[in-house]
Amino acid sequence: MKQQIIVSGLGGQGALTITRMLAEAAAALDLEVLTSETHGMAQRGGTVISMIKVGPFRGPLIPPGRADVGLFLALKNLAVHRFYLKADAPVFVNSPVPGDFQNIDAQGLARQLGAAVAANLILLGYAAGKQALFCGPELLEQVIRDKTPERFREVNLKAFHLGVAEVR
Repeated sequence: MKQQIIVSGLGGQGALTITRMLAEAAAALDLEVLTSETHGMAQRGGTVISMIKVGPFRGPLIPPGRADVGLFLALKNLAVHRFYLKADAPVFVNSPVPGDFQNIDAQGLARQLGAAVAANLILLGYAAGKQALFCGPELLEQVIRDKTPERFREVNLKAFHLGVAEVR
């Protein structure tokens, strides 16, 4: 198993949470995992990118054109970080507007849930439900259950399930 994933968003959108959940899932499967994060501007709403490499890789950075999957929490980041993806890589974007990617209005669904900050887990659930990741929704659900602080656990699980349920 080898998979390279990028997660792109803005500071405060939960890109690093998704990264942590994916890394925990890989560890639960006894797979090698490397992560890298760039989040210097995150506190100011700046661009955040993280890279997850699952499998036997040497370094944590993904070269341009080599990522197998892209998770974009902000549509505007697609123009900034899409170059990391392979030409045929599935691209999942938090966007109410369709494009040349798989879109889900994760932000709108999160607001309906009453937890605007949970859009990241909706997007993760959507990608997992589409079978685009190295692991399925069941394992990610267990990771969320095990690794989320109790006060956020219920809403995070609801958000994740909402994303999985959006798969058509």
